[in-house]
Amino acid sequence: MASIDTAQPAHSIPLPPRSLAARLGITSVPRDALRKRHTQHGSKFVKIMGTDVHYVEEGSGELLLMIHGFASSLHTWDGMAEELARNYRVIRLDLPPFGVTGPLRTTSGAIETMDMPTYRRFIDTFVQALGIGRATLIGNSLGGLISWDYAVRHRDAVERLVLIDSAGFPMKLPIYIGLFNSALVRISSPWWLPEPIIKSAVRNVYGDPRRLAAPVLRRYIEFFHGEGTRAAIGKMVPTLDFADLDTDVLKTLDVPSLVLWGAKDRWIPPAHAAEFAQRIPGAQSVMYPGLGHIPMEEDPAQVLDDLRAFLARDRVRAGQVSA
Repeated sequence: MASIDTAQPAHSIPLPPRSLAARLGITSVPRDALRKRHTQHGSKFVKIMGTDVHYVEEGSGELLLMIHGFASSLHTWDGMAEELARNYRVIRLDLPPFGVTGPLRTTSGAIETMDMPTYRRFIDTFVQALGIGRATLIGNSLGGLISWDYAVRHRDAVERLVLIDSAGFPMKLPIYIGLFNSALVRISSPWWLPEPIIKSAVRNVYGDPRRLAAPVLRRYIEFFHGEGTRAAIGKMVPTLDFADLDTDVLKTLDVPSLVLWGAKDRWIPPAHAAEFAQRIPGAQSVMYPGLGHIPMEEDPAQVLDDLRAFLARDRVRAGQVSA
């Protein structure tokens, strides 16, 4: 495994103003610039499928693997990761084609299409590269789908499963994602995608957009305008068909599970929380009034309380509590 620590945390690097061309999406943010601005203390890189994949590792002890959702990044866990790292080894990564990682590319340099078979191959390779044996998987949205799919395929490797507004059941794509099913949008978006569209999409994932801090919004914009990301999303979105997924296999899972959901989720129907809880034997479920699609970013303290309680209860049942 080729893993390297970053030399300088991102918070020490001031973000420059964006040009008109950048705000219109005419230009893209270079990968090197994203690396300088958005890596953190604990940031590392590992070569996976030919790409330097960004991840952050903190703490020690029992392992928690945190997987973000569509068009997000490992930063969505910032409000919880430091606290969890006091008692756990916490690893969070930037899924391709998002965050600092960006798109996977073929040996010829073409952007890979991130469909489910490719994500399966990617996450399996990542886990193997880091030497992860067993872990608690915590996934949001697309990351939730990757997490429960991994749990089904690697039953002995998953300690617990936490799904936060997870994808998996048939649904209509959110309008901001569904736009990329248009050939015109797929062709034009790498060369022109105005910042206000991205701002509107990010505000839409919050239950209360007033909770959205300006630096967080800026981060989402820069990652979406990252070099190669829009072209990769254009290749990816037409493959997002959840109707073909076998969710009945969740009934065979034998792992402590927690389902967390924002009641004001406008991207994945809150009714899907009950679908997951009904299928996964013994799953606990919590609904958050007022929160949206990424409750762990919108109100990390509230989600952290429920997550800690779940992890502690399971450790008590397993007789793993230490003095």
